[in-house]
Formats: sequence, structure tokens, C-alpha cells
Amino acid sequence: MLPFPLAEEPEFADREAGRLLFAGPVDFVKGVVAMSGMPPADRIEVCFAGRSNVGKSSLINALTGRKSLARASNTPGRTQEINYFALGDARYMVDLPGYGYAEAPVAIVAKWQALLKSYLSGRQTLRRAFVLIDSRHGVKAVDQEIMDLLDRSAVTFQAVMTKADKISKAELEKNIDQTRQALSKHPAAFPEIIVTSSEKGVGIETLRATIATLA
Repeated sequence: MLPFPLAEEPEFADREAGRLLFAGPVDFVKGVVAMSGMPPADRIEVCFAGRSNVGKSSLINALTGRKSLARASNTPGRTQEINYFALGDARYMVDLPGYGYAEAPVAIVAKWQALLKSYLSGRQTLRRAFVLIDSRHGVKAVDQEIMDLLDRSAVTFQAVMTKADKISKAELEKNIDQTRQALSKHPAAFPEIIVTSSEKGVGIETLRATIATLA
């Protein structure tokens, strides 16, 4: 058995749970700039982390079937808040600020990083972080940084590879292997990888089912 195998197709019941969760109401709750602004920790939440331009907004929009729920931006690091979305009344989906933004002023980056650390270590209802990895590049140094932070915060994280339709099958296999090697060094890594394409809908059902079935 390969370490960090690709997630299997979900069972019918899990797939249906995922479909129903994301077919229901999905609402933007608020953008948070300090821990004091967090909504009540009254339900399970999952968060999405990824470096700038990894395709995070596109993935969230594909999951929810709504074109502009998470505003995509061509300017790396534009999302400076932790954005909360309610999936019905049982789940929160949290969009974390993009990281690896060379353009942002140092003071702003430091503030984001402090908020991120506080969030990851202090949110008891956080069940899993999804770390988005660009299939075209594999794990980069900035991705390692967020994984280290998740290890230290004892938050289980799962790698989600994005933009899988943008490269050849051979390149994809090579970058999946590179990602496996990187994940093997992280104790908080969940032992399955989800490969996605927001454009083609690849892996979307699997990710929906994963979120819907987290206890």
C-alpha cells in the first residue's frame, strides 16, 4: 500500500450526504480580522489553506456550485481576512488568507501570520484543514511552512491537489509522488490525498463527501 494513497470514490451514502450538504444554503457569515471577531464555536468547521493563486477560490466555488461565493482575485494575497461561510446550520467552511505573498508589506504579513497561528491553535471546533497544493508544482517551501504550523497546532490536515487538468498524467504522477514524500514528514497529515480540478469537476464529490462525513 502506498503511503498517502489517493482518496477512493466515496460510497453512495457519503456522496449523497456531501451532495445534500452543499445543495443546501451556503451563506457568507463574516470576514474576521481578530480572534475576538470569531463566530460562536457552535458547530464543526473545516478550513482551506493554500498559497496565493493555488486555485482556492475556484475550488470553494466549485464545491458550493456558486460562481462568486469566494471572490477569485488575480492579485496574490488580496484576501486579508479569515472568511466564514455557513453550510446550513451544521458546518462552517473557513477560507484562510493566501500565503506566500511577496507583494504584501511585512507588517501586514506578520499580522496575518499571528492571526493564523491563533486561529489554528485556538479553535476547538476545527476538525480538519485542507491544504491546497498546485498539481503543476507540488509542495513548495511556503506549503511546508503551513504544514509545520499545522503540526505544531495539532490540527489534522489533508492535502488537496488543485488544477490537475492543467498538466500531463506523467507530470501529475511525478508531483503526487513528490507531495507524498513531503507529507510523510508531517505527523498531522491525514493519510489520503484528494486530486481535484475545479474546471472539470474532478474530485469535487469526494471532497464534499469528506467534509459532510467528518464527525
